[in-house]
Amino acid sequence: MQKIAMIGFGNVGQGLADILVEKKAKLKRKQGYEFKVVAISDFKLGSVYDPDGLNLKRVLDAVRKRGSLDAYKGGTHGWDALRTIRESNADTIIELAFTDLKTGQPAIKHCREALKLGKHVVTSNKGPAALAYPSLARLAKKHDARFMIEGTVMSGTPVLNVGMNDLAGNDFTSIQGILNGTTNYMLSEMEKGADYETVLKKAQDLGYAEADPTGDVEGVDAAGKVTILANMFMDAGIRPEDVKRKGITKITPADIEKATKEGKRWKLIGTVRRKRTGTLEASVKPIALPLSDPLAGVMGPVNAVTFDSDLLGKVTVIGPGAGRIETGYSILTDLLAIERSGK
Repeated sequence: MQKIAMIGFGNVGQGLADILVEKKAKLKRKQGYEFKVVAISDFKLGSVYDPDGLNLKRVLDAVRKRGSLDAYKGGTHGWDALRTIRESNADTIIELAFTDLKTGQPAIKHCREALKLGKHVVTSNKGPAALAYPSLARLAKKHDARFMIEGTVMSGTPVLNVGMNDLAGNDFTSIQGILNGTTNYMLSEMEKGADYETVLKKAQDLGYAEADPTGDVEGVDAAGKVTILANMFMDAGIRPEDVKRKGITKITPADIEKATKEGKRWKLIGTVRRKRTGTLEASVKPIALPLSDPLAGVMGPVNAVTFDSDLLGKVTVIGPGAGRIETGYSILTDLLAIERSGK
């Protein structure tokens, strides 16, 4: 019986809770997986702890109708994130708190505290994954715990687990991909004839792009994901600022038209590559790919990653890279992986 504490209960946390409510019986029947969510702590919504397990339907009702975990009847209220990690009887911590991506805090602190106690950590938070993966992975190994981050790169699409498990034993010469769905949607729309400003507004209207789209269009989000891939699969030991970065803001309709005439298509591509000298280079930049490249056919708000491996050649994984339920699903896959590991 896996005992879970959730740190952060925004869209992703509530999406996961919806999945766990809906799939609980099937998960037990098909996977032999049983769980209890014993604690939830959220900076804005409050907190609740019950060592015997919370009723997730009532938790969701309290948050969605009353706007607070304190409206949940029963349990202990008032614990902050660190107390929840330290004093709850959870063996697995799901870290979903809002995080400053420049420092990775407070998520890195939460992850370290849990791992030092020998508690497993699952997160879709890019802060710990991009800024502290090597040290957190070492800490997890030292304390016989797992540090799981599937949802940090392509949401629920299992790119990290594919690389670590299904492609285990390979050496990777390069990993490159479409790591930001917003910019891929925008480039797809520009190919239909619209200019940059028009497609940006459309992306914002659809909720793909933020009011301040800098993180997407300047490649900041993609650079964080390149960092995760580089450190996880190629032992790069880099930080996001080490990734050479250029966004899509300078691409014009003329550039799109020229690429089309040449049988190519513009994509914002994140790459980590091992050069012949043995050194690694990591970058995010627009590239006009030939239409024969699998990444060239990935259109709309979709992500994809191509692993170039010594034993199997090129393997491409394509799927959604964002979404409340999709990211919640990524957390579930990591929870199941921990359970199967027997730890």
